[in-house]
Order: sequence, then C-alpha cells, then structure tokens
Amino acid sequence: MALEMKVPSPGESITEVEIAQWLVEDGDYVTKDQPIAEVDSDKATLELPAEASGIITLQAEEGDAVAVGQVVCLIDTDAKAPDGDASSNETISEKAPEPVAPPKEVEKPVAAAPEKSTTYATGTASPAAKKVLAERGIDSASVSGTGRDGRITKSDAIEAKPSMGTPGPGSRGEERKKLSMLRRKVAQRLVSVKNETAMLTTFNEVDMQPIFNLRKEYKETFKSKHGVGLGFMSFFTLACVRALKMYPAVNAMMDGDYMVSYDFQDISIAVSGPKGLMVPVIRNAENLSFRGVESEVKRLALRARDGKITVDEMTGGTFTITNGGVFGSMLSTPIINPPQSAILGMHNIVERPVAINGKVEIRPIMYVALSYDHRIIDGKESVGFLVAVKEALENPEELLMNNTIKKALEL
Repeated sequence: MALEMKVPSPGESITEVEIAQWLVEDGDYVTKDQPIAEVDSDKATLELPAEASGIITLQAEEGDAVAVGQVVCLIDTDAKAPDGDASSNETISEKAPEPVAPPKEVEKPVAAAPEKSTTYATGTASPAAKKVLAERGIDSASVSGTGRDGRITKSDAIEAKPSMGTPGPGSRGEERKKLSMLRRKVAQRLVSVKNETAMLTTFNEVDMQPIFNLRKEYKETFKSKHGVGLGFMSFFTLACVRALKMYPAVNAMMDGDYMVSYDFQDISIAVSGPKGLMVPVIRNAENLSFRGVESEVKRLALRARDGKITVDEMTGGTFTITNGGVFGSMLSTPIINPPQSAILGMHNIVERPVAINGKVEIRPIMYVALSYDHRIIDGKESVGFLVAVKEALENPEELLMNNTIKKALEL
C-alpha cells in the first residue's frame, strides 16, 4: 500500500513551503518518525518526519515550492526493511530490463584543416609594430599576428586592444545559489518597510558604568543561583518595558486607517540562527523579572540556534530589540520589524571620554538608536522614549530595581 505524504500546515496564514533539503534518497527505506526532509516556510525551517515505515518515492525536488496539502512523497508500507548490513536499499520488485540503445551510425572522418606553419617569425613584431605597441603599452605576446608565418604587422599593432588586467593565480569561480524561502521573505518584508512606512531614526548614548558595576558585584551569585548569566538583555528589555508604558504609541501599530494599541509588552529579540536572522518573542515581558528575561532569552536563542524555533514563537511581538554590538557595530539605523512601529538598536560598548560633573572621565559608552514609523509616532514621543530608556539604564538601581537590588535579582 502506498501512503501519500502531504505537506502539513506549519502555521496560520502559511499556504506554501519550499523543499530545502531531502534527508533521504529516492528508493531508501525509512522508518516512522524519521526526519526525511527540511522544509522552509516564510518564517522558519521545519523538519518533515515520515508518517510510516517503508520504501520512499520522492515526488518533489529540492528547491521546489509546494502548497500546503500537496503530496511530496509516497511510502510503500508493504515493503520489508533491508538487512542491517546491506550497503544499499533494495526494492521488493525486480527491475525491468533496460532498453538496448540502437547502434550508432558510423560517422565519416572529417579532414583536418591544415596547420599553419610556425617559424622564428611567429609572434615577432615588425619594427613599426614594435614602436606602436610600445607607445600603447601593449605586450606583443597578447597580439595575434596576421603577417607571413604569424608575424605581427603594424596594422595588427594598431588594431590590438590593451589588456584590461591579467587574472591572478587564485580561484575566479562563482556560485549561484537560490535564497531560501525564509531569506526571500525577510528581504521582501524589509523592502516593504522602507517603501510603505515613514521610517525615521533617532540616536542617543548610554553610560553603561552603573550596569557594569551591578554585573561585576552580582553576576556570579546570580548565575550560581539561577543557572543563567546576568547579561545586558534583561536591563534593556525591562528598560524598554518601562518606556513603552510611558509612551504607548511606540507599542502600537498601523492597521489600514486605524492605530492598534496594546496593554501588554511582547518584546521581539533579534538573534542570529543557522538559517539567518530570526526574531523570537518574549511574551508579556512586563510580568518578568531579571531572572525571567534572562531565562527566556537563553531558551529562545538556543532553539533558534538549533533550528527548533516555531512559527508561533516568532509572531505577535509589539516591539523589537536588536543587538548589532555583538558583531562589533558602533552605530546603525535598524529597520522596523513589520507590522510593528519601532525597533531599538543596541551597539558595541567602547570606552570614551565624557564630561562628568565638569570633569573628563573615561566611561563605557553605548550608542543606541530607535527607528520608528513617523505616521503614528511623533518626534516628541520617539525622543522621549529613548531618553526614558537611557535614564533607566543609567540609573537601574532606582528605576528598574526599586532600590532593592537583591530582591529584584531574586538573590
């Protein structure tokens, strides 16, 4: 009996996927629940497990776009498993004899063209040709002579084209590879944001010394008790939660002629995965503590890295934080993650001279950027939001911990 395996729905609103890679070959014996393919949707890469054991017949090629519900392979459930030491899978039916190709017609030999004679004069430039080549900076070895026995004439030198550069000894190959469906969808969304929103970016700088001091004093105790590190993401996430409550327009989004506002903060965090940039969501970040945020960041980052992140875990965010600083970025203008209306960009931390109480001091400074949709967020709100984030990060003990550090860190 041949079982038809159809593409399951990877999530709501997804109608098409792409066969990224077959993990088995046509004619292989597969077992139930064995991963047989990786499929790309416009939001994630998912594994396709076999629905039964048997010999598989592939019905789609790698790179094919297939609709949800379309048959992609057949599994012959009546086939027996091959011996364990067999070097290859064998089908239970004998192969049909291959057709014998008809004898080829004997081709008549074609007379070879007479070879040109080669003498001492071949490739040698005449005096007049030498002068022309020298004036034009052309090597005589790159010119084909049309004179007697291949001699380079003056007309050959005049018509010769100068070299545009000689390739070096290294490889000059190129590769043409189709982008994954996920990557194509990301590209499409980013271009649409640039074209369909009134995107603007505002900047500020943050003195990270107070956070450095807290992490230096409490990070070891925090990690030993909670099993996760006390990183920067918890400070930034909670600072954004506070600022979003103060400026709710930044936590809203456009829907046609309407502005949709939310009374919760689902914070999307951009992480780099094997298939490219992914943006999982920390749900109800307003209800999380430092430990809660760090645990959720670690969990989502590991799932993205291992390719196990689901579509549901990457949809529904109301605001995004991206950290280009981990790759060394000093400053950038992040692109809004649609349909959201704003995104905060973190950058690297560099010791810079700053004025503190009338004196120059060296402090760890981070530049931060807020890109926002000017259609619903005014300049006053965007600047006020970024200033509120800056204030919370430069005074975390009071504004994020309510002056009770150990209680806030659950130590």
